[in-house]
Amino acid sequence: MFNLDQRAAGVLLHVTSLPGPHGIGDFGPDAFRFVDWLKDAGQTIWQWLPVNPIGPGNSPYQSVSAFAGSPLMIALEGLVANGWLKAPVLPEGGFDAHKVDFGKVVEWRNAQLRQAYAGYVAKSAPTERAANATWAQQEAYWLDDYALFMALETAHGGMPWWTWAPALRDRDPKALAAARIEHAAEIGYWTWVQWCFDTQAAALKGYANERGIAVMGDLPIYIAHHSADCWARPDLYQLDAQGQPTAVAGCPPDAMAPTGQRWGNPLYRWDRMAKEDFAWWSDRVRRALGLADVFRIDHFRGFAGYYEIPASCPTAEEGQWVPGPGKALFDAIEKALGPLPIVAEDLGLITPDVIELRDGCGFPGMTILQFAFGGDATDPFLPHNSERARVAYTGTHDNDTVRGWWNSATPRERQFAGSYLPASEHDIHWAMVRACANSVANFAVFPLQDVLGLDAAHRMNIPGTMGDHNWSWRFTWPMVDDEAKRVLGLITATSGRGPWGLSGVG
Repeated sequence: MFNLDQRAAGVLLHVTSLPGPHGIGDFGPDAFRFVDWLKDAGQTIWQWLPVNPIGPGNSPYQSVSAFAGSPLMIALEGLVANGWLKAPVLPEGGFDAHKVDFGKVVEWRNAQLRQAYAGYVAKSAPTERAANATWAQQEAYWLDDYALFMALETAHGGMPWWTWAPALRDRDPKALAAARIEHAAEIGYWTWVQWCFDTQAAALKGYANERGIAVMGDLPIYIAHHSADCWARPDLYQLDAQGQPTAVAGCPPDAMAPTGQRWGNPLYRWDRMAKEDFAWWSDRVRRALGLADVFRIDHFRGFAGYYEIPASCPTAEEGQWVPGPGKALFDAIEKALGPLPIVAEDLGLITPDVIELRDGCGFPGMTILQFAFGGDATDPFLPHNSERARVAYTGTHDNDTVRGWWNSATPRERQFAGSYLPASEHDIHWAMVRACANSVANFAVFPLQDVLGLDAAHRMNIPGTMGDHNWSWRFTWPMVDDEAKRVLGLITATSGRGPWGLSGVG
């Protein structure tokens, strides 16, 4: 059980942002090398973004499954070592080391996985096939529906499930039984892909844990409409008889978004989930804790009250706030699984009921230092106003980098930050890292971009936008010099978050 009360520090870096030869970061050698770098820098947390398959806009928050892992994260080196795949030949021109070209990477890597599966079918040892079968039996509670869903999606050329033949769309038992026979080979492929993902993820997590580093995962609150989850249990979502949402998720209008944000995710039928003692959520959290030691739960306020938008409304202007499941949900999950190592993403419009739910569950919330300089000394995100049950961030994947923030901040914000920290444009990133580390918050986490002092060109995501600038950032090892590791180690040790004796301390 991960201790949420300890004083710790870590780095936020998504797996896909790692270096590597195959177009996107994965669970290969560079991931293990990064664990070693974290240990040398005195860190005890490696925070990931969701590791689910990507969805529209290449976002891991719009996934085809709440349970499955991303095939793009499977390291090809491991498949070669198993004898299932020949050493991959890169496409003409290779891959960009600094950015994920999803259009190019997805097609190429999927082809490599198909070749590796053919090799597995032809060459795998009985012990390997037995391990796959045992794992599949253990994960059947989500895997069976997912693998069939992916096989049917493939057979339908990627068309969404509500356009399939009514018998398959509506999960007629006879039609599903026939489909399992007809698509047995494809089901075997998707089962094998997930087994490879889990095997490699477990090896990396084990390597990190052995070196005193916990993996912090990320669990999106909602699922995509076109998902195995929605297809498998449509009764748990606000859908009509044709599988179309009657209401969708989003956020109300504000100064930043005059018409609000219409995310489009189908909303849960919390009343029906409650009648099943929230079993789906217990399964989902069980799965998350199999892949990480602690996880951040996205849009936590939605469990206290969520914004419901009529599906017929093209914007979020006609929505309304509706009470969420509240503490009953987390009580049921804890009853099923035990104490929950959860960090609540409690940013945005936070009302007293959200605070009551967060504190009642004993979950730490989040503070973002970039948000602290628009007001005055009473701002709750300033380090001197923090509480222990918090995770202090310089920024998250949805924010600009610290240096990018400084470059675009108002003169007043720069003056306030420069005086408070104190800092200037030359050392603002280290000043913010140090301020978060020195706060009383139990956790302090820094995006790697901020540790490296990178500008806005290196940010991970711009919320509310689509395009290849999102989710595609990668670093290369020459960017991560020994000085960054030394200074991060110093700050971590002197703030009581890491071992003395590192980087010239002690």
